[in-house]
Formats: sequence, C-alpha cells, structure tokens
Amino acid sequence: MTAVPVARDPEVRSRWGLFAQRDFRLLWAGEAASKLGSSVTSVALPLVAVLVLDAGPLASGLLTGAVWLPSLVFGLPAGVWVGRLPRRAVMIVCNLVSAALFASVPVAGWFGALTLAQLLAVAFLSGVASVFFGAAYQAYLPELVAPEDLVEGNAKLQGSGSAAEVLGRGLAGLTIQLLGAAAGLLVDAVSFLVAAGTLLRIRSGPEPAVPQRADLLGQVREGLSFLLRDPYLRAFLCFGAAANFALIGYQSILALFLVREAGIAPGWVGGLASAAAVGGVLGALAARPLCHRLGTARAVRIVLLTAVPFGLLMPLAGPGPGTALHLLGSLTVIAAVVFVNVVLGSFRQSYTPPELLTRVAAGSMFAVQATIPLGALAGGMLGETIGLRATMWVMSGLLVLAGALPLLSPLRTLRELPTGPPVGSSS
Repeated sequence: MTAVPVARDPEVRSRWGLFAQRDFRLLWAGEAASKLGSSVTSVALPLVAVLVLDAGPLASGLLTGAVWLPSLVFGLPAGVWVGRLPRRAVMIVCNLVSAALFASVPVAGWFGALTLAQLLAVAFLSGVASVFFGAAYQAYLPELVAPEDLVEGNAKLQGSGSAAEVLGRGLAGLTIQLLGAAAGLLVDAVSFLVAAGTLLRIRSGPEPAVPQRADLLGQVREGLSFLLRDPYLRAFLCFGAAANFALIGYQSILALFLVREAGIAPGWVGGLASAAAVGGVLGALAARPLCHRLGTARAVRIVLLTAVPFGLLMPLAGPGPGTALHLLGSLTVIAAVVFVNVVLGSFRQSYTPPELLTRVAAGSMFAVQATIPLGALAGGMLGETIGLRATMWVMSGLLVLAGALPLLSPLRTLRELPTGPPVGSSS
C-alpha cells in the first residue's frame, strides 16, 4: 500500500495539516462539492415526485426505499468486487454514472417524458453507485494519507460534509424556487462531475492489485468473519446499527412531533434542522484535538458517556424555551455521532488488514444501513400507537443505550485504540 509523502516543511505541515498535500486537497474539494449536491438532491428528489408527478404517500415511500435497497442487495458483494479493482477508478466511474443519472431527470422533464418509473430507477441506480463508491472510498483514503493522519483526514472530510448539509438545504430551496424541483437535480449532477474531475487530477500512482480468489461467497464470509470475531469491530458495528435504528426512528416522526406535539411553527422546522446540522461540523472539528489530548479510546468513551445523553432533551421540546432544549439536544447528539464516526472510521481503516478492508467496510455499511428502514418503520408504528412524544422518549433512550455498547468491548480500559489486530487474526 502506497501513501502520499507528508509535506516536509514542519511549519507548513503544522499550520495547514493535510491541506498541505495537493492530492488530499483534491479529494477534499471533490467530496465537499459532491456532498453539497447530494444535500440538494435529498430535498429536490422527493419534491420532484410530489410536485411534478403528483405522487402519493406510497410512491414517496417507494422512492425512499429505492435509495436504500441497493445497500442491502449489493452491500456485501460490493466489498469483494471493489477489492479487485483500482479504488480511484471505481470512484470516478461511480461519480460519472451518478452525474448522468441525475441529469437525466431534468432532461426528461423538459421533454415532458419524466415518469415515476424513471425516478425510481434513478434513485435505485444512484444508490448502487453510492454503495460501490463507499466501499472504494473507505479503502482509498488510507492509500492517500499516512496512518497517523487518518483521524485528521476523516475529520476534515466529514466536517466539510456536515457544512455542506447545512448549506445544501438553503441552496436547495433557492434552486427549486428559481428553477424548479427537477432542475434542482442539475446541481447534484454538476457536483458529481466536479468530484470526478478532482479525482482524475490526483497524481498518486494506482494502488497495487491485491490477489484474491474467485470465490465470491468465500471472500464475503472471510470479511464478515473478521468483522464479527474482532471484539472492537464487533462492538462498534453493534453501536452503529443500534444508533442508526434510534436516530432514524425519531427522525422519521420529528417534523410531526415538532409541529403537532411541541407546538413549533412549521417555518421553524427547517431552520432547526439546519442549526442542528452545525453539530456535525463541531464534532468533526473536535475529533483531532480531543484524540490528541485524551487518546482515541478514552475520547470516544467520554463522548459516548457525556454527550449522547443530551439526546434526552429532545422529547422536552415545546414553545419558547422548549425549542432551545430540543436544539441543544439534537445539536449535541449530531456532534457526538460525527465525532465517533470520524474516530471509529479512522480506526477501522488503520486496523483492518489492507486485503480485507473493502470487504470489512462494505460489511459494516451493510449492517449499519440495514437498520435504517427498520428504525423508520418502528418510529412510524410507535408514533401511531403510543404517541409522538412517547416515541421520542423511546428512541432517544435507545440511543443512549446504544452509546454504551462499545463500552462492552476492551475499549473501556484503553487510552488508545490499537493500530492493528493480533498476529494471525486476519486469516
């Protein structure tokens, strides 16, 4: 595995960090543009179905399901297939495919040929591209930066992604207002082209091919076996799956809860969501200094025990001061989740043997994303049966319990997470 040399000038290196590396700057710029476009699409795509095609609740549900279905269908084999290919090439192809897919929607709209079937196909195929891109991306960053820089690299990438989420929602509203919902998807298409262009300009040579057997099921089993047997990766996997279930569980009813139960004006709901998303930027910014000061394992432990319980403030939402309680709770939870994602994602990239990394990354994404539709379904059903505020209490409580799961691993006694598994454990 090759890595781009770190900048030699210590003053430049300390001042700018990874931004002193040209190749990392290109990757960061492309990902920031792509995340901005995807944030616009998260608003524009469902609006195309509602405003342009007059879709009902069933069609909207199918559209949401089409986005997540590929992770369940292709999540595990994608890790094997991507492991046999140059990661950067896979990422470029996925970006170009996504650009063509999203550009096809406004083009069809201009010719009066847009249908729900095309919209579902775009959602599904873009989800497929996202699965393959994610598997390649997780393995590519460790080839681009040194192991000791992974936390900083992931923090910068996730921080820009969180900032893009805040900006993208505002840009989505402006774009849709001026150009229409379908044309709003052009922003995402252009962002994918920008991301592909920045990847093409990276100078680092192609990563060496890793010899692999042709046995697809055997390689999937090997990756899952490593993931599930390792005490650290297993605990973090359980945390991610449980946390996603709880997060999506309350987010699926959040708008209804804020408007109907908490008495917050509908116009404030979007603003609260954007303000809470700032927590992602704060969590990413805090990752490197906290890990340096406290140690990676201790920092994760402290954040899980002190920050995640702030989520219990969210069910207290109401008019006036109750709005501030909800904002404080949601902002702190998002900051904690992004912080933990940065540290644990960096840990997985440095800890997993290179020949298993794409499979372990794909297996992790498969497991943690599988609980997303289940959490949405559970949130909706509980909201119908026990009420919206009670559901918020249940899901925020589950989130706090999920934060305790990594503490059942050796993480609870360490200052630093290990840099690699015990010898022989990857076989």
